[in-house]
Amino acid sequence: MTQESNLFISIGKQIKDEYGRRIGIVTSFAVNPNGRVNSAYIEQGNGKLVKYPAESLKVEGSEIILLSKINTKARNFCDQIPLIWRKDQALKGLVEKNKISPEVYEDLHKSFEGVLSQLKGEAQTITEEIDKETVSCAQEIKDLNYALVNLEIEHEIGKIDDQPYQTAFTIIQECLKSINMKKSDLETVKNKLSNILLGETLPQTEQEANEESTEEPTAQEEAPATLGQSPSLPEPPVVVYVKEVGESSV
Repeated sequence: MTQESNLFISIGKQIKDEYGRRIGIVTSFAVNPNGRVNSAYIEQGNGKLVKYPAESLKVEGSEIILLSKINTKARNFCDQIPLIWRKDQALKGLVEKNKISPEVYEDLHKSFEGVLSQLKGEAQTITEEIDKETVSCAQEIKDLNYALVNLEIEHEIGKIDDQPYQTAFTIIQECLKSINMKKSDLETVKNKLSNILLGETLPQTEQEANEESTEEPTAQEEAPATLGQSPSLPEPPVVVYVKEVGESSV
């Protein structure tokens, strides 16, 4: 990890997930004899230390972000599957140009097909996990909305004073914002992964993207996206309940 030198400055600091939610305090790291960080130990506020793999940590300035396991795996598959597919296509081009023998092609082609099959099977499992996590997010959003409504009712009838009401209201709103962000992110990642599994779209290489950005498309050149192009997927809408602090209507 190129960011390893920055990880140690996070000792004793609060760590958050990618949606801004506080996870706990970074207390230590598991380090190889060669200096490579394997994992981080995070105290979650209940006196329990939890060990997280180094791959799930991301350095952003002076902050350390903990990436979710599902998102990390899904994005890895979104990179690996197109890469293996492109290698197989390049191999096919080599045999068509008589640069390699058919025997070598068949041997390597079977190897690529085997890897692709394994990756797609694992990616399908992640897709199912994303579905379960999305359902969980929807239930959490529902529960938070009920919590907000009950808070409003108790405040309206005078059982909760203004100051604690405002504090609680702000906390619930922040929770709603975070969980909606997570649900939207999960849906976007699933759409991208599903399209790759169906063979409908493959992300462009950096060189392809740079070449395309230098061209000026004309009306005659516009055409529907095909395999090898990467049309941007629409972001799912995020619904967040917004309320001016101090108001008490539901």
